[in-house]
Amino acid sequence: MRQGAIALAAGLLFGAGLAVSGMADPQRVQAFLDLGGDWDPTLAFVMGGAMLVMVVAWAIQRRMAAPVAAGKFDLPATNRIDARLAIGALIFGAGWGIGGLCPGPAIADLAIAPVQAAMFVAAMLAGMAIHRFTTR
Repeated sequence: MRQGAIALAAGLLFGAGLAVSGMADPQRVQAFLDLGGDWDPTLAFVMGGAMLVMVVAWAIQRRMAAPVAAGKFDLPATNRIDARLAIGALIFGAGWGIGGLCPGPAIADLAIAPVQAAMFVAAMLAGMAIHRFTTR
């Protein structure tokens, strides 16, 4: 129950951050990615602010024996950059640039612009299913 409440609070905070920062607006995201046109730099500040928060969070995490709502930290075992990771990042970036959405904002946009977001979410879920059935 406690983990669920923490997850809900974190999700609500994340969704509010997406809405306030404009990250849930596909046109704003596409304007940020349009380096050769009418570039909108505001999302660079949003990302910079997020990185500053994460620097603090990682410093705090290193000093903790365990997370607040779990028995141990579940961190990635590897930091290797391989072809699979690079190709996945390219596909993610292309989808983000074309659609103006990534998974978090797409889910949030289901409440704001359900028709457009539903098409993106359906394609995202199809891609996830294809990945699941084609990999070990």
